[in-house]
This record gives sequence, structure tokens and C-alpha cells, in this order.
Amino acid sequence: MKAGRIHAYHEPITIDDIEEPKIDSETDVIVKIGGAGVCRTDLHIVDGIWKDALGNPSLPYTIGHENAGWIEAVGSGVKDLHKGDPVILHPLMSCGICPACRAGQDMHCTHSHFPGLDGTDGGYAEYLKTSVRAVIPLAPGTDPVPLAPFADAGITAYHAVKKLVPLTVPGTFVVVIGIGGLGHFAVQILRALTPATIIAVDTQKQRLQFAEEIGAHYTVLAGADGGVSGVRSVAKDGVNIVLDFVGEYQTPQAAIAMLAKGGTYSVVGYGGSVNVPTLEFVNREINIVGNLVGTYNELAELMELNRQGKVKITATQFPLQDAPRVMQMLDRGEIMGRAVLVP
Repeated sequence: MKAGRIHAYHEPITIDDIEEPKIDSETDVIVKIGGAGVCRTDLHIVDGIWKDALGNPSLPYTIGHENAGWIEAVGSGVKDLHKGDPVILHPLMSCGICPACRAGQDMHCTHSHFPGLDGTDGGYAEYLKTSVRAVIPLAPGTDPVPLAPFADAGITAYHAVKKLVPLTVPGTFVVVIGIGGLGHFAVQILRALTPATIIAVDTQKQRLQFAEEIGAHYTVLAGADGGVSGVRSVAKDGVNIVLDFVGEYQTPQAAIAMLAKGGTYSVVGYGGSVNVPTLEFVNREINIVGNLVGTYNELAELMELNRQGKVKITATQFPLQDAPRVMQMLDRGEIMGRAVLVP
């Protein structure tokens, strides 16, 4: 089968011919990939940013961690999935027995595998092997192809917003920095789950227009100050929450400057640093929250919001063979919403 694989860091992936995966365990599931989302994390993998955090995985391997498709084959212990069923996959293969899994925090599983990241083959391919614990069935007849980015971008945004729901009341101001693959989900999820007033911040006017179309109440073009003055013109005393889907360049500093006293800075994007004097935390009682990918149950909840038409995806489809070019397009900021590779 065809697969997009990383052979060396700082080099483009290549489309290779490799063997199809086979059932090895009673809980294995093989999925015929319908769509694989192209994520900025894939760019970071190629750049080696995740190498040490993931235990220096052996190369080559197939990347791609946002996957949806149809059941192709199942192990003997899998009873409720059948060939042809449409599914979306939680990105993590969790063990189900560690304390984190038993608490429902499967993204913190201590014995997990992360296809597409940690050396386990991912979904830039015609077929993917995963665990039954990662499979979320979709309604019969659902086209899974455009839904793939919900599997990481979608649930990461959902996870971050859901944690903030108790902090939002009518009159709450929430800033969303970065209206890209994750940010465009966050705007819609905020509208679905909270009464907050949403301020979208981005460096591109086209993305801000997009933010208005999907539910943002105000938009601010990030200038030399990262959008601080524009946000403060809407909320002069500062905002209650900033969701940062960039997390590098000047956004952490700008986010802190946007906050009102008692505000919360929720970090989703990464790559930069938060450099704040400790007196700022004390005097302004600022909270900083980090966010990882969401849980299996959160992905199921998000797919229900999608079924209800409350959270939609904007995605452009490309053939799998174009994966190296599409990754370059993403790196240059040329993808609106999300890109999906179709084998």
C-alpha cells in the first residue's frame, strides 16, 4: 500500500510502498483510511521537535494522527464493529487499565501508543492498525472523509473549551488567538457550549472574515502589539479568558496583556515561552492552563455536536500522493481551515 513516511528529520516525507498492516491481537482493528488530517504537529515531527519527548522513535514510520474511514478487519475479541462501518479514531491507543484510563483521562495513559507520532505507523496511508479502544462508530451512511481533523484538532479545541465552561457567564469575554485548524473549531464550540462574547485575533484579514462567518462577535487584526490594543478597545478592562492556538512568537506575552484581573490564559499552541514576572501572577491573580488532546468521550461528544450541525469543519481534500506539497502549503499558511489527505 502507499504511505507517507518520515525517513529523516528536516527532510520532506516520501510516499512509499509498504506492506498492509495485519491483525496481531484480539483487540486489533484495521481501518481503511478515508481521510487523514494534516496537522501542524506533523510539521513539528518532521522538524524533530517531538523527537526527545517521544523517546527518539525509530525511523522510518508513517505519520498522520487525525484519521477516519471504514472498518476493514477486526480481531477475534472485537464484537460490535463490522467491515464497512464508518468510524473516526481517537488518536491514542490506550491500555484501559492504568489509573489515568480508569479515571477517563485516557490521553494521560501511561502505557499508550500514539500512531503517527511515537514511531507507531499512522494514517497517511491506505490502511491503519489501531486498537478497538480508539474506535468511535459514526452513524450509518456517514461520510468519514471530511471528518478526520475532528480526531485531533477538533477534540483538542473541545477539550480546552470544555475546561473553561465553568468560568463563562453572560458578559464573559473570550479571545481566540489564531483562526486556523484548531481555532475555527474553538469559535464554534464556544458558541455551542457557552454564553461568552468571542473576540477572534489573527494576522490575516481573510481568517478574521472566516471567524465572523462561523460565529465570532468581534475580530481584531494582530498588529505590532499582537492585537492587545484592539482587544482592549472592545474590553477596556481586559478579557476573562484567552485561548491561544499559536503559542509562539509574541502571542504568550500579548495574551497576558489582554487579560483582566483574575483572568485565565489557556495555552494550546506551543513552541514559544511564557515569560511573566511572578508578581504579575500574584497581583493580577492570573491563571495559566495547558491543554493536551481530548479524551475518547470528548471526541464522541464532539461528533454529536457535529451531527447536530453545531460544529462544522472547513476542510480541503487532497490526494495522499500530494502529502509533501500539502505540508509545505500548511507551513506557508495557505490552508484555510484544515487539509485532509485521501488515499
